[in-house]
Amino acid sequence: MRRSPLLFTAPIVMLVLLTAVLGWEVVRANMTAAARIEWPWRLELLDMEPLGSLLAVAVGAVLARAQYARTVRPALGWRADWTTGHLRGGVPEWQVGLLNGGSHTVVVEAYECRAVLRGEDPRHAAPWTDVQGVAEVLTGAGLTVGEDFQLVTMGHFPLVGTGSYETTMLGAFSQRFVDEVEALHLRVRVGDVVGDSHERILDALKGARSTSYQRPTP
Repeated sequence: MRRSPLLFTAPIVMLVLLTAVLGWEVVRANMTAAARIEWPWRLELLDMEPLGSLLAVAVGAVLARAQYARTVRPALGWRADWTTGHLRGGVPEWQVGLLNGGSHTVVVEAYECRAVLRGEDPRHAAPWTDVQGVAEVLTGAGLTVGEDFQLVTMGHFPLVGTGSYETTMLGAFSQRFVDEVEALHLRVRVGDVVGDSHERILDALKGARSTSYQRPTP
C-alpha cells in the first residue's frame, strides 16, 4: 500500500513539528529567567496555550484520517471457476474475475500482466506489460485470441465496492492455455477516496489444474 503524500504525510509532518516546538517551549519554561535572555533560549516560537490547541487538532486529524482510511480501504480479491461463454465454440474456460469486497468505490490506476510459459524459468520471463503486450507473447507461443484466451483491457475506471462476491471479469482461458502456460500474473493497483494506493498480484491460473469443468445440471 502506498500512502498519499498530501493527505497522509503532511499531517504527520505537522504533528512532528508541533511536538518539536512543544519540547522546545517546555525546556524554555524550565530554565531560569536569566538564561532565557540569552540566545538561543530567548527564541519563543509559540505560546503554550495556542500550541496546545494546535497539537490537539493535529493529533485528532491524524487519528481521524487513519480511522477513515481503514473504513474505506478496499478488500481486493479474485474468484475463478470453469465455465463457458467467452471462447469460441463454447469450450470449457477457466474464467477469472476481480472483486472489491470493501464498502467504498476505488479507481483502477494501473493494470499489468506477465506470462510464464511452460518450461520457462520464471526469473527470465517477460517483464510486466499491458494486455496487448502479453497477448503478443501468448500468440507468439502459438495460442489464439478468442479461442485459447480472452483478456479484458482495464483502464482508469471505478471498481464499485459491493461488499459481496460480485466480480469484474479479467479473462477466460481454455484447457490448452492452462496446459501450455505455467502462470499468468495480473497486477492491479487501485486508489481509494483518501488518496492511498492498494496493489494486488494474482496468478490467474491458480487452481485451474486442480479442478475440472462441471456441466450445469439441467
